[in-house]
Amino acid sequence: MSRRLSWLIALVIVLSSGAVLGLLGGSSSAEQSPVPVPDSAESARADAAREAFPGGDEAPVILVVTRTDGAPLDRNDVQAAEQARQRMLSAAGATAPPGPPTQVSDDGQAALATVPLDAGLSGFALTDEVEQVRAAADDGLPDALRAEVTGGPAFGADIADSFSGANVTLLAVTAAVVALLLIITYRSPTLWLVPLLVIAFADRVAAVLGTAIAEAVGMTPDGSTSGITSVLVFGAGTNYALLLISRYREELGRHESPRDALDIAARRAAPAILASNATVVLALLTLLLAEAPTTRSLGVQAAAGLVVAAVFVLLVLPPLLGLFGRKLFWPFIPEMGARALTDSGVWHRVASAVARRPAPVAAVSIGALALLCTGILATPLGLSQTEQFRVQAESVDGYSTLAEHFPSGLTDPTVVIASAPRAGAVQRAISDTPGVVSVTPTGSASNGLQQFSVVLDAPPASDEAFDTVDALRDSVHDADPSALVGGSDAKARDAAAAARHDRAVVIPAILAVVLAVLYVLLRAALAPLVLVAATVLSALAALGLGGWASVHVFDFPALDNTAPLFAFLFLVALGVDYTIFLVTRAKEETPEHGTTAGIVRAVSATGAVITSAGIVLAAVFCVLGVLPLIVLTQVGIIVGLGILLDTFVVRTVVIPALFTLIGPRIWWPAAVGARPRHRKAGSVVR
Repeated sequence: MSRRLSWLIALVIVLSSGAVLGLLGGSSSAEQSPVPVPDSAESARADAAREAFPGGDEAPVILVVTRTDGAPLDRNDVQAAEQARQRMLSAAGATAPPGPPTQVSDDGQAALATVPLDAGLSGFALTDEVEQVRAAADDGLPDALRAEVTGGPAFGADIADSFSGANVTLLAVTAAVVALLLIITYRSPTLWLVPLLVIAFADRVAAVLGTAIAEAVGMTPDGSTSGITSVLVFGAGTNYALLLISRYREELGRHESPRDALDIAARRAAPAILASNATVVLALLTLLLAEAPTTRSLGVQAAAGLVVAAVFVLLVLPPLLGLFGRKLFWPFIPEMGARALTDSGVWHRVASAVARRPAPVAAVSIGALALLCTGILATPLGLSQTEQFRVQAESVDGYSTLAEHFPSGLTDPTVVIASAPRAGAVQRAISDTPGVVSVTPTGSASNGLQQFSVVLDAPPASDEAFDTVDALRDSVHDADPSALVGGSDAKARDAAAAARHDRAVVIPAILAVVLAVLYVLLRAALAPLVLVAATVLSALAALGLGGWASVHVFDFPALDNTAPLFAFLFLVALGVDYTIFLVTRAKEETPEHGTTAGIVRAVSATGAVITSAGIVLAAVFCVLGVLPLIVLTQVGIIVGLGILLDTFVVRTVVIPALFTLIGPRIWWPAAVGARPRHRKAGSVVR
């Protein structure tokens, strides 16, 4: 492109992006809660079938009232609880007080009541409704009593409310972290502004465009997918910018004209950036093979966002860099004739040391990573509904209060829906299922269906509850193949099954995509296999270390079901970023300097930028901890640790050691054999 044309293209991109922000900026997807269960799951089909029953379009919240001093409730207290229920019904718009009256626990210390809400509410509309009924419950309640509102809608409202302003906080903290690290990296009061402003604008465009695309293809973006997409755009976009600016600075030491240096830097960096971006985008699109709606949505949303990030870095950033020339790097302006990074510096010394003793270095580093992998065995998997929040939520507190005073399963029964002609056989099958305390018919529908309320003798979302749900499904399906088992425990069971399916299907697809991209890029038989194996080992080590730390250091109950998949995806896809940065430079250096010297020079040239990019990306993922869900904090911990392992161990030690051990065969059959023009006396070139 001519330099004038590059400015024209950059201007068109910026103006088009402004139009996109203006036309598509009104989505409310960030208000929505994650959806872990697909429509095809039995629990989701049971929810759909319940709509045919009287009250099926309603979802109850649960009011639990206790004394602040822990004493038993007296008659006046119970009457106050019933009055709170009546106020909640009025606030919810109920014309008559439906449902059973307030009931008292066997220990006399808690009162329970249910209030139906519109089941179609979601996002901030649901939050507003729940806030209204909570306010109505507290209004006029004696000071000696405490009212807590919990149940399914209350959990959904608290999740949506926890994201209120959280993504703005995430964006602000992410931008601040990136700015600080760019200032440290470049030691310039001005240079950091250029890439940061470009990437920040790209992030806003990516958020709007990614959400619009996801909604257009029938996905369900939510607050968590929006937050992860923003982190990915900032992290990957900063990586691309660091690679381009690093190469630009290097070329300024070889060329008098800053524009010539920028032209060469853009030509040399663009293939690595495009290959890296294509790898991550294709890896994200493998999430379309997943069953969980939130996971599928993240694939589309984040893939679109990263394409936007690459477009801005490759087409908008270079003209801005060229506008300021060498002065942009003030006060450490690169001078013509400066010694090349490939021949000096700390990374050159590290790489040379690795190349001198590759076998013991490879053995020790690979052994250490393998040891970290064993942490996976000591990490429990699966969070219940009450364990999702990292911050205090009334729905969680209320659920805990219920569990203290009422039998397990009574306040949130499992639902069975079967055909009316087989209702008797189904009820007997339910009663005979181990783990079932009671079964109560709760009404029939005009389409010939019968509904049952089933109380289980197991803690909610526990392994015992899952075993009972499985046994219950087997029993009722024998009695009626069309019967459906739903409710919170069944939904949690289906969510765990969907996550297990997604791990089994998506992880191999991610590895296949990464391997295919590396084969296309390197055109070598052995190198892609070595690189993917090293990346997978690093990812498993990060899962072991990060998972163990999440449970045993940060004191989370377990890893969330979706955390391993998300963490593995980001670690492999983003870890290959650094692999591509390194090996494309090694392939460039090898024809002239040989395999060993080529990888040493590649580590020397890219060590600083990979280290900077790794620290930035690790810090950006750790920023996910500002969001309120434990799963996002866990993903941030695992990916942050994994990126640091990739940066300081895999790219700096493992890959150079393996390339040196294997020698020129690593590139076979590509014609990149060593033909050095100059070498020192006594040196060996392989």
